[in-house]
Amino acid sequence: MTEEEARAWLKAQFDVPRETWERLERYVAILLSAMDEQNLIAESTRPHVWARHIVDSAQLMLHAKAAGEGEWLDLGSGAGLPGIVLACLSDRPLRMVESRRKRIDFLNDVIADLSLKNASVFGGRVEMVPATAAAVISARAYAPLPKLLSSALHLSDKNSLWVLPKGRNAQNELEATRPAWQGVFHVEPSVTDADSAIIVAQSVQPAGKRKSRA
Repeated sequence: MTEEEARAWLKAQFDVPRETWERLERYVAILLSAMDEQNLIAESTRPHVWARHIVDSAQLMLHAKAAGEGEWLDLGSGAGLPGIVLACLSDRPLRMVESRRKRIDFLNDVIADLSLKNASVFGGRVEMVPATAAAVISARAYAPLPKLLSSALHLSDKNSLWVLPKGRNAQNELEATRPAWQGVFHVEPSVTDADSAIIVAQSVQPAGKRKSRA
């Protein structure tokens, strides 16, 4: 996907008003500028930031349409991918979880700069986030699937929708997880990379156990 195709895809998939476009463009400018101080994205992806990062993040919204109302939690948000992009494209409350100080400061600065009133940052480890029942949980390059599920289970209930971008081993990773975890899992192709995929799950719980919260 070229940068031109990436912008066209966004226009085709979302009703993107001028204010949102300006926010996304401003975010890209901030992201690239901050690369001089910290390694927010791979240097090799700098010329392809709209395809490799903006569209790659935005596509998660297409798989979250079935989610109920409530908060979207993005784990290990790093540079704000996908969290900042999703907050730009949606009014849903979105909380990014990040433990690294420089990344926390960066995310808070971006939220303030873009006036994203629906976005916030929890500074700390995923395990330290108070128990809740998020409507949607995402995590991009955060952890292998078994570790991800175990560390974030307390942030979900049976209705929570997990939307998890993965690389070329997504199907194998899912199969390796099945003995210890149960739920409704399926794998969706990525629109930006034929070798990548998105694991979508609901009713996630440890195999053989029943969660106490509804």
